[in-house]
Amino acid sequence: MIGVDWGTTNFRAWWLGPDGGIRDHLASGDGLLSTPADGFAATLARNIGPWLAQGETRILLCGMVGSRQGWREAPYLGCPADAAAIAAASIAVEFPGAEARIIPGLTTRDADGCPDVARGEETKAVSLLARLGLGRAVLVLPGTHCKWIGIEAGRITGFTSHMTGEVFATLARHSILGRTLEEGAAHDAAAFARGVVRARQAGGVLHHLFGVRAMALVDGLDPAASASFLSGLLIGHEILAAMPATRAPLHVLTESMLGARYAEAFDALGIPHTVESGDVTPGGLVALSRLIWTTEEAP
Repeated sequence: MIGVDWGTTNFRAWWLGPDGGIRDHLASGDGLLSTPADGFAATLARNIGPWLAQGETRILLCGMVGSRQGWREAPYLGCPADAAAIAAASIAVEFPGAEARIIPGLTTRDADGCPDVARGEETKAVSLLARLGLGRAVLVLPGTHCKWIGIEAGRITGFTSHMTGEVFATLARHSILGRTLEEGAAHDAAAFARGVVRARQAGGVLHHLFGVRAMALVDGLDPAASASFLSGLLIGHEILAAMPATRAPLHVLTESMLGARYAEAFDALGIPHTVESGDVTPGGLVALSRLIWTTEEAP
């Protein structure tokens, strides 16, 4: 089976063996933004052609490829949802010589009825569900839009999304704070921890954000440390906002450098958590493929 994670700017794929092991993998810049509306099949074939030539006939895709801007919209599935429900809601797309299906995204509502959506993270959550068993937990999946996903009894019960990464990028590039940051500066763990702890203090996030500029002007906050301080401040505010609704063990995915930062932030706040390492998307695609196709036919 071939598994694909097709996002807005990136394309990742894995050639998966009968046991779920990775035979080969690739990544390219062929994201949705660079793919013509009528060019999804051709782009997919160009990327995974050598594997198809080896006789692979099943392709499972996740991510923004199933959005309204993607190949074909895979409607959001409401929570709670388990892996079987997610697999059953996958949709077919036409692709010469192979059966291709797209995994749906998920939707939920917060306590006040406001909707939330996710695409791609459901596949990671399915992988972690298989790893963690049927217990109750909260999965923290860092990214441009970090997801806090509740799981219980083998189901995804709901989630919250936080635009922390996008807000950091916007402030660093398009606000007055950018003038106090040194672009490309190395991570400063001490400054990052100071930012995280600052989020616990009175004043609120908007006051704290202006304080980044004031600290540079008055206290001499080093531009090389400012980006780490700002990152810690935003992640700290996210954690403190999300934690009141969290009454279950926390599992933090650290497949990227950003994930490691979240683990640092939990440490700085003294919040117990378990680190889940590695790229979990292939495992989620394998688990879902086994539900879509028979065990004998899928890895």
